[in-house]
Amino acid sequence: MSVTTVTTVGTATRTTPRAAALPVPTFARTVRGSGPGLLLAHGAGGGVAANYGPILDGLAAEHRVVGVDFPGSGETPRSTGPLDLDELADQLVAAGVAEGLETFAVSGYSLGGAVAVRAAARHPERVTSLILTSTFAHADARLRLAARVWRGLYESGDRATFAAFLAPLALGPAALDALSPEDLAGVLRMTAKTPPPGTPEHTELIERVDVRADLATIEVPALVVSTTGDRLVEPNHHRAVAAALRNARVVELDSGHLPFAEQPAQWLAAIVGFLGEVEGDAAR
Repeated sequence: MSVTTVTTVGTATRTTPRAAALPVPTFARTVRGSGPGLLLAHGAGGGVAANYGPILDGLAAEHRVVGVDFPGSGETPRSTGPLDLDELADQLVAAGVAEGLETFAVSGYSLGGAVAVRAAARHPERVTSLILTSTFAHADARLRLAARVWRGLYESGDRATFAAFLAPLALGPAALDALSPEDLAGVLRMTAKTPPPGTPEHTELIERVDVRADLATIEVPALVVSTTGDRLVEPNHHRAVAAALRNARVVELDSGHLPFAEQPAQWLAAIVGFLGEVEGDAAR
């Protein structure tokens, strides 16, 4: 839980968030590049390599990039219990500090967007800006049900049905329709083979996430990347996140829920363009 300090000036009372203590970093991490800090928070059923791999070299060209794999992804052992959003956020920040970064931007994709928001709320002295892609502040009934079916199919072991359920939610309609039968079969095979063992815990957390109160406390510049063909986390979620932030702009990508697969160059350009602008403003 975050702690606050209340300061009284004259008759006015101002409440200032106090940073949460950092844990010993234990999550496996990916580190690339040099320059201003940039932390990466991946999505449910993904990982740093899976969700950021196609743009990682581009991000690291001018930044010190640090990404962590949540429990059950990459080399991080699977959790023995439900995931805690505060722990994910604190571990992400702790990894950046362990790599010598005092301050950093945070990029969060899908569920990782909520992790990024919580990191900014709990560690306001360290987070300088946010990039939130295909994300949500609170799951509505449709998203909660989708996460429940996602988890159930994974746990059932029926990987063919698991893949057939996820593919039309993850890929945008145009990208899905453009696939030949052979290519679609390949996508389904890959989807069936690649879910990490932490998928049940990741998808269960989707149902519990609520960072709506956090959004109102964040003052740093934010970029919300809205994937307009998203059928998993639909664009109304992206717009709601942007509307709740004090200093946010929205960039739309013609993509489904997987911009790293459908529009990697455009996604990278949006991120590095925003970072270049806010870092330039901070230097002046």
